[in-house]
Amino acid sequence: MNYHLFAVVNGWAGSHGLVDDVFEWAATWLIFVMAALTVVPGRALVRSGAWTVPLRVAASLALALGIGQVVGRLAHEPRPFQTHVVHQLIPHAADASLPSDHATVAFALAFAIWVFLSRPWGIALTVLATVIGFARIWVGVHYPGDIAAGALIGAAAVTLVVAGERLMRRARESRRPASP
Repeated sequence: MNYHLFAVVNGWAGSHGLVDDVFEWAATWLIFVMAALTVVPGRALVRSGAWTVPLRVAASLALALGIGQVVGRLAHEPRPFQTHVVHQLIPHAADASLPSDHATVAFALAFAIWVFLSRPWGIALTVLATVIGFARIWVGVHYPGDIAAGALIGAAAVTLVVAGERLMRRARESRRPASP
């Protein structure tokens, strides 16, 4: 099914000039737009004293990338263009396909913003992350499962950061002396 979905999406690539150009751009550059969209509010939060939000987002991204690297080493799935005839629209190294690093970072960023900062903004970034994932399939460098794995890893990383915060808060509260 993973290859079938890939073939359906990638089958349209290479014959729609303007659409191909948009998805090539999205597959390569949209992630930088997402990151830029989070810098200004992040700086404002730090100035206002809410410095923990950027730290939570950074921790989520770092954790997601770390988990993604482990998964990539354990499940070395070849990229679509290594095992099938595809419409590959952008160059890419023939390294592990699973999970998509672009999807992992994009979804981790979107979910972290959603949980730690702003639900509407997180939803908007999740839409952009989905576009990035779809574009990575369109241009022939990832399977849909690679994108789904990246989204799951991003969600897991944010969940782990939230859980870690709760554990640290409980540990601090348990060390406080009881009030007389």
